[in-house]
Amino acid sequence: MAAEKKVNYTEAQTVAMIANYQAGQSVEDIADAMGKAVRSVRSKLVREGVYVAAEKAAKSKREEGPTKKEMLQELETLATFPVEGFMGATKESIQALISHLKTA
Repeated sequence: MAAEKKVNYTEAQTVAMIANYQAGQSVEDIADAMGKAVRSVRSKLVREGVYVAAEKAAKSKREEGPTKKEMLQELETLATFPVEGFMGATKESIQALISHLKTA
């Protein structure tokens, strides 16, 4: 005896879901209206070939100012010791050391 496959979405539900999604309704709103989990609705839309993933937010631009490499090059001109080991230091720490050496 073969196990009967459980159907989560009827053909009518699938058609309505696709129509609502293509009309611009959010996956969250569709899930609420159908009484289903957002993940389930998203998965069904993916299986039907209509889901388009939202674009991820762009990474924020790095803060203005010199890079760590540029700071280490400046430190190298001021210091009487090797600076290779400072690559793991924070920019704030390197800047503090540069400021200290400039005032010394």
